[in-house]
Formats: sequence, structure tokens, C-alpha cells
Amino acid sequence: NVDGSVSDEIKERTYVLKSKGQGRMIQVSIPASVPLKEFDYNARVELINPIADTVATATYQGADVDWYIKADDIVLTKDSSSFKAQPQAKKEPTQDK
Repeated sequence: NVDGSVSDEIKERTYVLKSKGQGRMIQVSIPASVPLKEFDYNARVELINPIADTVATATYQGADVDWYIKADDIVLTKDSSSFKAQPQAKKEPTQDK
């Protein structure tokens, strides 16, 4: 709760998703009023009305910054089934010039 007391009420759910754009895992929170989502591993999903923001905490050496993503919902994309069936392409090593 806002006052720091413990509550049994679930206010939001956080999902850990692979992000192709970020090149890593991201956490996305959606309201608890949205039914629980269960997706197959590597299913392609879309965030509905995503908002990315930061929270900064002052420190003696500047500030620590944490970012978070919230969305109204997470849904499967229309091409999700075809995405799961595609094999991963091997990346050829690149040579620096």
C-alpha cells in the first residue's frame, strides 16, 4: 500500500518477456483487472498502450535510475503461430575491417 502496510490485494501482474528490440529480457506490468495470461515460450506478443518511464533515486554520487514498462494488456500477435514454427537462423560471424 501507499502507506507501506502489507496488503493481500493484487494490483498488477508483472511478466518477463524477451525483447528483440532491446536484445534482452524486459519486465512488463499490467493491471490485475486483466485476466491472467499464459503464453507458450517464444510466443510473439504485443503490448497494448505501453508506457515506459523511469524512477530516479538520489545517491551521494548522483542518482540510481530504474526504468519500468506498464501496459493495459498483453495479447498474442496474429503471426504468433508462424513465429514459433520458424527455425532460428544462424548468424554468420562478422569480420571487423
